[in-house]
Amino acid sequence: MNAKLLGFFSGFPTHHFTDEIAEVLRENLPVRGRLVFISAWPEDHARNDEDSDGMHQMFAERGMGFASHFVIDRRTSPAEAAELVRAAGCVFLMGGDPVAQMALIRDLGLVSPLRESRAVILGVSAGAMNMGKQVAEIWDSKAFYEGLGLADITIKSHYTEGDWFVPLLKELSRAHPIVAMEDESAIFLDGDGKRALGRMWLLDGGENRGAYR
Repeated sequence: MNAKLLGFFSGFPTHHFTDEIAEVLRENLPVRGRLVFISAWPEDHARNDEDSDGMHQMFAERGMGFASHFVIDRRTSPAEAAELVRAAGCVFLMGGDPVAQMALIRDLGLVSPLRESRAVILGVSAGAMNMGKQVAEIWDSKAFYEGLGLADITIKSHYTEGDWFVPLLKELSRAHPIVAMEDESAIFLDGDGKRALGRMWLLDGGENRGAYR
């Protein structure tokens, strides 16, 4: 991997980082110049502006405010989007519709810039799912599609045992293992290895194999 740090987040229903997650981010973001968000609701510009401001506030309240932050959506040209990613100290793939986000990334030609980036790359919910090699699409196709491949991992965010999609996820795990992450959990990958924080489970071969660590 080229990125300084990869961070996969399930979700933050309280809109605050946990203490453990904030500490890892603080260690890896000593200099905070440009933060670039990539939308998962590419057409909803007002929502993107509001959500990116709110997500930046999650950093700021932990003493990690950035000098500037931007959002990439359908208003952004391919040239501008590529420049934003290349100049970013941190890229954050937002939550929402994973298929729409991946289409935006491909349409703007951002697959290579993201794979080549040496920034901290984070994703929450849909964004975290799209960072992996394969993405489990449970709504329409009920199959896998190719993600960014920043790490050889397939995750499902917002996991709770007993939810409607659990049998489908288990069935899909016969083709690819899936890490099912509860909210307020994180997986961090860097050159030194992996850190898993919070509650998450490994689904493999149609079964829940227990806690993922």
